[in-house]
Order: sequence, then C-alpha cells, then structure tokens
Amino acid sequence: MEKESNYNPPFKITNEIIELVAQINELTGMIIVSEKLSSNPVLRRENRIKTIYSSLAIEQNTLTFEQVTDVINGKRILAPPKDIKEVKNAYEIYEKLNLLNPYSIKDLLKAHKVLTADLINESGRFCTKGAGVYQGNQLIHAGTPSQYIPELIEQLFSWLKKSKVHPLIKACVFHYEFEFIHPFQDGNGRLGRLWHTLILSKWKEFFAWLPIETLIQKKQQKYYEAINLSNNIGESTPFITFILEIIKKTLEELQKNDSKMTDILTDKMTDKELQRLKILEEYFEKNNYIENSEAQKILNISDSTARRFLNKLVKSGILEAVGEKKGRKYRKINKN
Repeated sequence: MEKESNYNPPFKITNEIIELVAQINELTGMIIVSEKLSSNPVLRRENRIKTIYSSLAIEQNTLTFEQVTDVINGKRILAPPKDIKEVKNAYEIYEKLNLLNPYSIKDLLKAHKVLTADLINESGRFCTKGAGVYQGNQLIHAGTPSQYIPELIEQLFSWLKKSKVHPLIKACVFHYEFEFIHPFQDGNGRLGRLWHTLILSKWKEFFAWLPIETLIQKKQQKYYEAINLSNNIGESTPFITFILEIIKKTLEELQKNDSKMTDILTDKMTDKELQRLKILEEYFEKNNYIENSEAQKILNISDSTARRFLNKLVKSGILEAVGEKKGRKYRKINKN
C-alpha cells in the first residue's frame, strides 16, 4: 500500500504549457477517428505496432518495422533473440494496458516483469545496484541509489494519485520523474513511456492506441535534450513542454489523416448518395439524431437502402451510431 506524502515534483505551469493543453483539448474534440480507435481492431493493431516499434527503436532495438510486425503476427524471423523477445514482451504488456492501475506500484512492478521477462536478472524488481543512462561508455545520467528508490517511487505515486493538475501535465511530470529516479536495472525508458500512455488513457481512452512514441523516435535527440535540460535546471518544465508539443503534433497528424479518409470515402459516393447526404446535412441543422425510419421518409428510400447508406456514413466518420438494433439512432460527428 502506497504511503501518503506531501512531496510535490518541481515544475512550472507556463503560458506555453497552458496554451498547449488548451490546443490538445480542442484537438481531442475535433478528431473523428479518436472516437473509433477503441472499436476498430485494425486501426488499433496498426497503431500498437507503430508504438512498440518506435519505443523499442529508441532503446536501440535493431528490428525493422516490418520485422516487428512479423513477430507480432507470429511469424519467424532471422534476428537477435533478445530483440525478438523485447517485441513479444512489449506487445504482451501493451495488450494488458487496460488492466493496469496507473496509481498502483504493484502494477508497475508487474508491468516491468512482463516487459523484461527473460531479459534481465531483476525483472519485476527495483534495482539493487546503481543504474544509469549511458551514451556509449559515457554515463550521462546516474540513477537514484538503490536504497532510496522504494521511498521515492512511493512519493511519486502518492503525488500522481492526489494531484489535481491536468492529466496531460500530470503524465508528463510522472514520465520525467520516473526517468530521473531510474528505478530499474533496465527497461526504464520503455516503462516510463508505457505508463505515460496508461495515465492519458484513463483521461481519454483513445490515448491507449495513439502512437506518440513514433514522433518521439523521430525527435529522439530533442527528447533526450529536454530530459537533460530539465535535469540541469532541477524541474520538469522543459520536458513537459516538449512532450505536449509531441502530443499536439501527433493529434494534428491524426486529424489530417482522418479528414483525408473522410474525403476519400465521400469522393467514392455516387451523385445520388451525395444528394442524400446534402438532405441529411440540412436535417441535422435542426435535429440532433435521426432514426432509420425518418431517413427512409426524408430520402424516399427503402428500409434496407436507408440502413446501408447510414452505415456507410458511419464508416466514413460522418455519422455515429448510438444504441442497438431497433433503438439505434444516428448523429452527426461534429469536427468543429
């Protein structure tokens, strides 16, 4: 059981951070595909593979994206056994993400045990000897002495649970502080990013499937620079700003791709279907929902044609289905 603590990690909420949080909040409300990420198994799997590939690549895993995909799909590949095992372990724990409690140290240790199974001696346990981050043979960050790790982790988790700051900021602060403490023999970077995702997924579920690590990997040098800058000034403010910018750019890219997908699906409509869509657009200016029977009436089409057309609009991200079978209604997804 975690102890209560008055510990408060040092950071400042700057105007830039406030603006980034506001912009991310707005983007989460604008992105249509975000509402479908949790229910689309193909999209979920694609993004999960991107996440795992990028997170492991940051830690010098040598497998290509195609090889990571093959491993996750159960295919045999020719590659270092350690790198293959890292992929299998990462996939296993990401698939159990929704079962983890972000405020539980027990779950943190459980996640580390899965993530590092058969890879290190102290799997699922805090390190008992000094650990650190190396660049080649050069030590660039010394982790916390092992005797202080349990207490510092308890303080961090206590703060995480009781803090009233926005989840976007809270997740960044935890991520930085976790990396600074460096509580494990190995796997700190992978687990820190996973826990960041876990915290955000409890705020907005679709973050469980959002490949933020892909952009972090592309800006890997700046990622480490943000950590080092925060280390130098003794607070996580630069790291918070950097990660929020990464999240914002990831969401903007997602929005762009989602808009393109909607345009593509709309372009594939026949002239008759586009005319029907225009009638529905006018209907939704005055109404929040439409039922199949009402669609039949205003579009002058049969029950089966109305059902097919409404389902097509759901797949295109224009409408959202609410309810089951006879009680099902459809509403327009607002992009603005």
